[in-house]
Amino acid sequence: MTRAVLRWPHPALRTTARDVEAITDEVRAIWAEMIAVMEAMPGVGLAAVQLGVPLRLAVIDASTARGQAVRMANPEILHASVEFRDHEEASPCLPGVGAVVKRPRAVTVRFMDADGAWVERDFVGLWAVSVQHQIDHLAGRMYFDRLTKLKRDMLLRRAAKLGR
Repeated sequence: MTRAVLRWPHPALRTTARDVEAITDEVRAIWAEMIAVMEAMPGVGLAAVQLGVPLRLAVIDASTARGQAVRMANPEILHASVEFRDHEEASPCLPGVGAVVKRPRAVTVRFMDADGAWVERDFVGLWAVSVQHQIDHLAGRMYFDRLTKLKRDMLLRRAAKLGR
């Protein structure tokens, strides 16, 4: 079974996801489904809440070869670089639109991996953008929340026009 990506303004996209207590077969199955959806988009990351699963699960794969997906439970940013990077971001939850978002160029993230071990890993460039974007989703935030009110309103109006 593959769940559909929720569309903005679905209320689940504004809900903070729950922590994962342990890595179970159910969690592994959700990750597998998330990777399949991410690859089909194609995208560089997906948060479980985007599929209507209210758990703090994310997958990212910003590799050019693909097949390098990092599975994360309960990811949290421990450190962010002072150097920022502008990057075009979008979401399958709001198709057809995107915006340039400024985020730290590198982050150190702590998360539970597929084996249930706590890992600290550094992410740089597109990997860093993707992991920050997914952590925002898990906290009930969308990338456009990082824009000015004017830019956010313009983006949402453009998305509404496309959705008609």
